[in-house]
Amino acid sequence: MDEVKSFDMGVAGSLTMIFLSLAMVVLMVSFYRRYKRLVDRKDQE
Repeated sequence: MDEVKSFDMGVAGSLTMIFLSLAMVVLMVSFYRRYKRLVDRKDQE
């Protein structure tokens, strides 16, 4: 039973890490796009 429990925890942990990594990438990309838009607007002025 202990093996099954640790296996479940490992799967949950890896899935959580994958989800957190994807969330960070999405946030970084959105912030980068917003920053680029602000820079382009300043250049046009």
